[in-house]
Amino acid sequence: MKNGNTVVKHLRRSDLARKTGCNLETIRYYETIGVMPEPPRTAKNYRSYDAGHVQRLKFVIRARDLGFSLNEVRGLLALVDGGIQTCAEVQDVALSHLTAIHQKIADLQRIESVLSETVAQCSGRDIPKCAVIDALNDEAA
Repeated sequence: MKNGNTVVKHLRRSDLARKTGCNLETIRYYETIGVMPEPPRTAKNYRSYDAGHVQRLKFVIRARDLGFSLNEVRGLLALVDGGIQTCAEVQDVALSHLTAIHQKIADLQRIESVLSETVAQCSGRDIPKCAVIDALNDEAA
């Protein structure tokens, strides 16, 4: 099939998965939740994906790789799909996500520090007394 001057090759779901490195079940899930549009069907009722589906799925995968939640991905796609996105709007979403990442990093660094100190107090011997268990019990109290 031709679309303007370019040839558009129709793909099956397995082809889409292979081209994007995305799991078949994940593609199904993204279609179910509306992140990926339901593809048109052939005369034999097979799903028929095209280059636009490949591009959109790669966008979703990359956004997920960068830690964007599905809701954030939906928000970005809504801006793109509406053709109304501005760099400022996209930046707002990205900055919000970046702030959350910084908070997670700070939390992980705090956890690492506490756990490192606790493990350092552990004797590592075959005795019932354990600094890690004691610290966990102290935190729970």
